[in-house]
Amino acid sequence: MSGNNPALNHLYAPEAITSLMSNTRERMSSLDRSQFKILVIDDNINLLHSTRALIEANGYPCLIADGGDPGLSILLSTAIDILLLDLSMPEVDGYEVLDAIREKEIATDVIVVSGEATFENATRVFREGAIDFINKPYTTNDLIQALDRVVYKRLLKINLSRLQTQLADSEKRYRFIVSNSPDIIYMVDHRGFFTFVNDRIADLLGIKPDDLVGEHFSALVHDDDVMLAEHVFNERRTGDRASRNVEFRLKCLIDDVDSKPFETNSIVIEMTSMGIYQTREDGTPFLGTYGVARDISERKKAQEMIHFQAYHDLLTRLPNRELLLDRMHLSISQATRNNTKLAVMFLDMDGFKFINDTLGHMVGDKLLQRVAHRLDQTLRDSDTISRIGGDEFSILLPELNDKQQAGLIAQKILDTFNQPIVLDKHEIVISFSIGISIFPDDADSTDQLIKNADMAMYHIKGRGKNGFEFFSDNMQSIYQYRHNIEQEIRKGLDAHQFEAFYQPQYDVIDDRVCGFEALIRWRHPEKGLINPDDFIPIAEEIGLIGEIGRFMLNQVCLQLRHWLDNGIAPVKIAVNVSTYQLAERDFDIIVCELIKKHRIPPNLLMIEITESALVSEMEQVIPRLQHLGKCGVNICIDDFGVGYSSLSYLQSLPIDTLKVDRSFLECTTQSANKVCIINAIVAMAKELDLKVIIEGVENQKQLEYVRRLGCRVVQGFMFGRPVPLDEIEPLIHPVQDR
Repeated sequence: MSGNNPALNHLYAPEAITSLMSNTRERMSSLDRSQFKILVIDDNINLLHSTRALIEANGYPCLIADGGDPGLSILLSTAIDILLLDLSMPEVDGYEVLDAIREKEIATDVIVVSGEATFENATRVFREGAIDFINKPYTTNDLIQALDRVVYKRLLKINLSRLQTQLADSEKRYRFIVSNSPDIIYMVDHRGFFTFVNDRIADLLGIKPDDLVGEHFSALVHDDDVMLAEHVFNERRTGDRASRNVEFRLKCLIDDVDSKPFETNSIVIEMTSMGIYQTREDGTPFLGTYGVARDISERKKAQEMIHFQAYHDLLTRLPNRELLLDRMHLSISQATRNNTKLAVMFLDMDGFKFINDTLGHMVGDKLLQRVAHRLDQTLRDSDTISRIGGDEFSILLPELNDKQQAGLIAQKILDTFNQPIVLDKHEIVISFSIGISIFPDDADSTDQLIKNADMAMYHIKGRGKNGFEFFSDNMQSIYQYRHNIEQEIRKGLDAHQFEAFYQPQYDVIDDRVCGFEALIRWRHPEKGLINPDDFIPIAEEIGLIGEIGRFMLNQVCLQLRHWLDNGIAPVKIAVNVSTYQLAERDFDIIVCELIKKHRIPPNLLMIEITESALVSEMEQVIPRLQHLGKCGVNICIDDFGVGYSSLSYLQSLPIDTLKVDRSFLECTTQSANKVCIINAIVAMAKELDLKVIIEGVENQKQLEYVRRLGCRVVQGFMFGRPVPLDEIEPLIHPVQDR
């Protein structure tokens, strides 16, 4: 705020403003448009001439210029009242014309006429000094009304200039503007006592202006901000040296002030003040201080929210990685100074992707919030819990005497989550794989501590999950191997390094191959053939098992179509489906669409699902399997009998086949008086009219046992190991030979 205060020099009484606008309207009603000269600048010659004809037909004299450069020449040589300016022109565009008008202080009002009516363009041209914006194409009425509006504003300025001197000392004008200001306007004397406050003080602080006059300013200022406010309220300087935009808090003197933010009894204001003298600041008596205070509570609240969002996870409201790193730097400095230790934990929630896929993302988000709350309740106030992303958390444990303290806290976390979390009628029991690294034993930098904790977490995850592990040096090679496998799986999918191997299923009655089980193999360009046990668990964890599963389904459908096209009678092919694939909402749709796409009989495709995958999420699985059954796809329960479950699903689901786990064939080596479970399974399957495949037949004794049971179909190394595609076609015969 300067010595020549615009807020005080432009205050008008209501009667004066009414008179001013009335006079202007009278002049507009008898407006002689010929007094206002128009210039049109555009690079479109045809548009220039048509616009000039339109303007002149409505009584305005008009000049035209076919570009920015000739237009500027006219502006510099001729008094132009209104400029119609196009933005997009070669050489000198509309923005350059606006810059030149501002720099050379050319007295003209600019209306931008452009087809580029974006928010950015409109904002920029108004900032550059334009007073109106017309979007192309426009109507005659639009153009003439815009010109009339500008003329009206010019007449208003003329009348305003005539009245300004007459109204300069009007007390009514001053009271009207000041009392209705959105800001607090005040004056204090040389001792800091209020001599004037406008009505805005009542809205913001809940106190009447008359009650405040004669009170000291310190009665309003928050106790912690009195020293800062004293310099502003006692400001003696004027002009550019005076206080500007100083922020502090004022107390609300009643409890029900609407503008009160953050549930507190204070507001944040931004104050500008200046000294008031009898004449000027030249040694004459100092009268007091004049100031304007603006309520910026909402702005401060928005700034605090932005700051919070920058350093916190919005879902769980936990610190994010940036805030964690900042606190780690501070804790490392304190640990170094105090000769203590600190621990960094890396937590990965076991099986969260499966929960998210089966119960939905909304339940997954609620689960993360509940997990964050439970972690927060478990740890000390000095500890920092951070959500790194997805289902991963990091915990900073400062001020430790030894690493065993970190182990006790990790076990406490695991014990805490033994209790289920109930969400939307679902009881969810979760566990964590926790890796721990210690400062300064394992590393002395934030990045290395986090990396080491991450390695330790993967180590415990590979050993069965639901536990914790301290970092050790030998984990480096394990972590690097796992990291390399992850990267190579992604590259292998892109490079088509995966392929389907086929293990025959044999009909021991008809003595022929009656089907195949398709099994994934990875033909690595450097490591050779990699078995699925070495990469499938990792693919499940990093979310690529779905893509691998779709690859296998597509390969099997392609092979069946190839046999049909080449006159070879195809046999049924079984494909294993993981728990993660089964959890995908569109899994059944994908399978049915592949069958239609490749035009294969659906009964040639068999989906193998483990018993544990079936019963773990029965509610979600049933509709998908029923849809597959309607499409004609065969459903086989793999590893049947090894899980604990109700057998009622065998009647409620469209299941065709039971594949008996290979472990049950061990009973063939036991004494004859022992009851073999496999007998019961086969008997039950016959009663339910289900087919049975005996898996793991590797010798003649086992084969004879299976024949005595009356089982037709077997699978095992005795009849063939999984082999590439080119080795299986000789096992089946052309259609014409059957």
